[in-house]
Amino acid sequence: MEPVHVNTATQPLSYRHSRKQKVKRHWDKYGLIYIFLVPILIHFSIFQLFPILFSLVLTFTNWPVIGEPQFIGLKNWMALFKDQLALKAIWNTVLFSFYYIVPTMALGLILALLINSGKRGTGFFKGLFFLPVVTSFVVISGIWAWIFKGTNEGFINTLLTALGMDPQLFLSGSKQALIVLAGLSIFKVCGSTMIYYYAGLQSMPGELYEAAKIDGASSWKIFWKITFPLLLPIHFYVAIITTIGSFQIFDSAFILTSGGPSQSTTTIVYYLYQEGFTSLRLGYASVLAYVLFVIILGISLLQKKYMGKEISYK
Repeated sequence: MEPVHVNTATQPLSYRHSRKQKVKRHWDKYGLIYIFLVPILIHFSIFQLFPILFSLVLTFTNWPVIGEPQFIGLKNWMALFKDQLALKAIWNTVLFSFYYIVPTMALGLILALLINSGKRGTGFFKGLFFLPVVTSFVVISGIWAWIFKGTNEGFINTLLTALGMDPQLFLSGSKQALIVLAGLSIFKVCGSTMIYYYAGLQSMPGELYEAAKIDGASSWKIFWKITFPLLLPIHFYVAIITTIGSFQIFDSAFILTSGGPSQSTTTIVYYLYQEGFTSLRLGYASVLAYVLFVIILGISLLQKKYMGKEISYK
């Protein structure tokens, strides 16, 4: 049997030709997508990826902005566990989240149910409830400061005095200030939470409610057995964004209380701002930023585990 001779000289050429054709077909199909992705990737690399990596490097340095950073190893991380104010800031943030997350979700759901009822005037109230979302936070903060002013000139204290009750400190009291700030954030955000829940309510199939009414289910049982469970994806999304928002709270503490009184409203982001831009300890501020990232990531993963389930309307 004669051996079969393979022309090896032409094999690489045909292979390269076939590869060029595949690349050309791929580019013809996806080339425009790649062109539009390039600016996004450049923006992401410069303004997100680079700062993340740079701040990680800063956690191991002492850099007061002026001068070159000095490598100090894990000293910034070790200092975190000895910093009582940092631990207090973390606790204040957790406490703020406790005051903020559940009430925001509950109020948003209640408002969504009201405007989803289809009664007359719901369109007007939809715009009214959403108005704080599009209003400047500085304006709302100024109004809030007047309402909860810890003197007889404050609106709430004026009402309390007229009713024969003692005026309260509110923003001037270490036990009340954080609750007042949480109330401000709830007032500001509940309109957007309402829209999320309203969108979820609008997407629900009507035949489920018709079948429940035929079976004689009460309004409360319909809500608890049908509406609330089927809103689980909305609950999950709203829980994620409210959690992230609560742990990133800064503007209200900066505008109204400056972290006081007695550091009772010093949140982790406000403390990060003080360390990074007031004390110019960028390395330690970067440590606080990564601690915040780990906390938010951990809570988000827990929420995904227990709430991030797919819902079927069938």
